Amino acid sequence: MANFSVKVNGKTVDLEVDGSTPMLWVLRDHLKLVGTKYGCGIAQCGACTVHLGDNAVRSCQLPISSVGEKEITTIEGLSENGDHPVQKAWLEIDVPQCGYCQAGQIMTASALLKSNPSPSDDEIEGAMNGNICRCGTYTRIKKAIKTAAAENTNA
Repeated sequence: MANFSVKVNGKTVDLEVDGSTPMLWVLRDHLKLVGTKYGCGIAQCGACTVHLGDNAVRSCQLPISSVGEKEITTIEGLSENGDHPVQKAWLEIDVPQCGYCQAGQIMTASALLKSNPSPSDDEIEGAMNGNICRCGTYTRIKKAIKTAAAENTNA
């Protein structure tokens, strides 16, 4: 066991965990932030996506020891009231079916729009590649990202 001080959703938390513990389990089991989902456990499906700094990362394979000083943002920390442009677009377009993958999809999409406020279709597809939606809502996901991008340019 080791002591770690990490910043999650704007708050610094002190933890005593094994350094090899994946961030996913730190978030879910130690911090009770259960919006980040376990999907495959091998960083291939995207359900566990969070932001590390400004980058979307798969938390199931990210050991807490590698976080360092970078801030972690989960779906719970993306916006206080669920009013992030991507979250609003997700509702407007009615993206989710089962909803299991949606936190990871939203976190990936919001990181994309932060780095590229007006992505092309190819850029959206490239960024979202590997985020698996078993319900197949990919067309609505792309439309919601475009809606959120348009809202950002109109703001």
